[in-house]
Amino acid sequence: MTNETTPATRTPIRIERTYEAPVEDLWELWTTKDGLESWWGPEGFRIDVHELDLRVGGQLRYDMIAVGAEQIEYMEKAGMGISHDTRGTFVEIEPHRRLKVLYVIDFLPGVEPYENNVLVEFFPEGESVRMVITVDPHIDETMTRLATEGWESQLTKLPAALAARRG
Repeated sequence: MTNETTPATRTPIRIERTYEAPVEDLWELWTTKDGLESWWGPEGFRIDVHELDLRVGGQLRYDMIAVGAEQIEYMEKAGMGISHDTRGTFVEIEPHRRLKVLYVIDFLPGVEPYENNVLVEFFPEGESVRMVITVDPHIDETMTRLATEGWESQLTKLPAALAARRG
């Protein structure tokens, strides 16, 4: 991978979605083991949460596991294996308003580990919630594009997780 520009000089990833759900439901899907495991990860992936200590300085640790045939093949060809440990630290927590996690990206072959911030903001609007996700740019343009695609993919799973909570 080439470092065409430094991450600080590139535009962060910004994704906005609106959901017809109480903010409490959306918050729980982001901040509990069962919640995250119900939707987190792009299509073809799932996670197993090992630690979720929801406090500033608390740890978030999970395995991201490829389960789809196409994803398994891609991960193996890229030399990444089908599962990798993901680690983050909670940096900001304002219940039902803001959640910021600092991740360590250390699973890319040939790339020195680096940090990546993810900020999620919740804006209740009547019966719905507008959610804004801001993610630091990654180590290069290719990784930033792939991360954006991953975020877009995993967010397609969130409406089903919200619907399941309502029974």
